[in-house]
Amino acid sequence: MAPRPARPARAARTAALTALLLAAGTACAGTDKAPTAEVAQQSAARDRIGTLSVRTPQGPRACTASVVQSPGRNLLVTAAHCVQNRRVGLLDGLVFTPGYRNGYSPYGSWPVQSIIVDPRWADDADPEYDVAFVTVRPVDGRQVEDAVGGNPLATGQGFGLDVSVTGYPNERDEPITCSARTRSQSPTQERFDCGGYTDGTSGSPWLTPGGTVVGVIGGYEEGGNTPGTSYSITFDGRVSDLYRQATA
Repeated sequence: MAPRPARPARAARTAALTALLLAAGTACAGTDKAPTAEVAQQSAARDRIGTLSVRTPQGPRACTASVVQSPGRNLLVTAAHCVQNRRVGLLDGLVFTPGYRNGYSPYGSWPVQSIIVDPRWADDADPEYDVAFVTVRPVDGRQVEDAVGGNPLATGQGFGLDVSVTGYPNERDEPITCSARTRSQSPTQERFDCGGYTDGTSGSPWLTPGGTVVGVIGGYEEGGNTPGTSYSITFDGRVSDLYRQATA
């Protein structure tokens, strides 16, 4: 397998912020036959996916996140390691920029209001609970789902699903995407084989052809160690319980 690419240099920040951002990157490992991601062309559906960065769209990037349908119309899903670790705690000052491309923020940036992770992630960084729900504040009186729409979230779908995964590598200023079929990594973790998913793509949603979120890059090895295989926890009762908590 190819070695994991070096993480891109970032502007100097506090040690705590640097530690969390270093922990938040992902990437994946591949096989010779695995496809490679390509630049994601703009679409209304892909504009529901965006960057999580610190304070501004051009600030240090943490990860990728996406809008999911919720009663409050203000909910994102991403990986837990993108927003919290045991050394640093919750990362402050995050903003979500949907549809970000080449320095352009077509919908503006939505400040993060609250972060919900499972206590087993917060206490022990248990990879079986590496998923987070994030609420964002309204901008100009509009919730984020009113601006870009939201994807439904589904649990209990099993393995062997056709999905597309779109996310933002830190070294690029536009998203990448790839389609492949999920496979079982373990009874509670699944994998997606496609090259190009380097640091910054953690939290990228796994979308079925109908636009339903059935995973996010995270879980085992915090999403993967090399660019060709990405992981997600299986979306099951763990995720539905956390969603209920986030929308209560």
